[in-house]
Amino acid sequence: MNQVQTRRRFVAALSAVGAAGLLASRSRSADAQAALETTRVRLVHDPSICVAPQYLAEELLRAEGFDEVQYVEATDGLGARLVAAGGADVMIEFAGVYVSRIDAGDPIVLLGGVHIGCFEVFGGARVRAVRDLKGKRVAVLSEGSPEHIFLSSVVAYVGLDPRRDIRWEWHAPKESMRLLSEDRIDAFAGFPPIPQELRARKIGQLLLSTTTDRPWSQYFCCMVGAHRDFARTNPVATKRIVRAILKATDLCAGNPERAARFIVSRGYSGQLDYAVQAIREIPYMRWRDYDPEDTVRFYALRLREVGMTKNNAKKIIAQGTDWRFFNEIKRELKT
Repeated sequence: MNQVQTRRRFVAALSAVGAAGLLASRSRSADAQAALETTRVRLVHDPSICVAPQYLAEELLRAEGFDEVQYVEATDGLGARLVAAGGADVMIEFAGVYVSRIDAGDPIVLLGGVHIGCFEVFGGARVRAVRDLKGKRVAVLSEGSPEHIFLSSVVAYVGLDPRRDIRWEWHAPKESMRLLSEDRIDAFAGFPPIPQELRARKIGQLLLSTTTDRPWSQYFCCMVGAHRDFARTNPVATKRIVRAILKATDLCAGNPERAARFIVSRGYSGQLDYAVQAIREIPYMRWRDYDPEDTVRFYALRLREVGMTKNNAKKIIAQGTDWRFFNEIKRELKT
């Protein structure tokens, strides 16, 4: 599909959910605002479907005045490290990863929440609940990956020590799915489209869903963050980036089928039916209902109690968060 066709399809998607008016009105009001400090933004290309808003934000960013919108691939699957190293400016990532990187001293600032729910944990024949993971083989991409940090916080919550009680194995998601189907690992956590494929192929059994299971369903799963220097140097640009991403989040909520077709057409996801299912299931419309600081506090407490971070929640929040733009945009986009 050529660029013109892709752009036409995207504009059609915007019109279908009533966003064309938003684009026009915001473009006009942008003229009256302070000038952008930069017209370039680099976002991280992540394989997860749940970060679809950062891809749908491309045209919204152009309407906000950005003439160069790039997506930089994190080849190791650890986009937060790419942002921290200055290889990208902004990304959507799992909250626990941000907490871990801020604790480690990375120059990252959290700017707001995007959505709750996306991670799901699947177990094999010998596992019926998260507590059953003690002494079991659990597959994740790598140490420090979103899956590893998420599962560590989960087992910590139920009283297990992720450093001593879990037999971690490092595998790519496709390999982990195969090993789970062959009963060679006991559990595996994934984000879309992994859970959708596991269910379709009837591999494993669901142990936990962050969309529906408390307390995880009460906190943001994915949040938007930026390199600290980028946000400090470019406050006007940073606010407009966050606004574009949150508008795109509303687009995912309003028309998941069109959003899925767009990200598949651009090569950000492979299989349309999994993309549609995932975007339908993730409660994108609820980003206004949660306090991002509560999320940071929740994961900071979980990770510190098992020694995966050193600083307390108060220090991490003070050093690595800035909710000004998120709160302003929440007021702007009330309807």
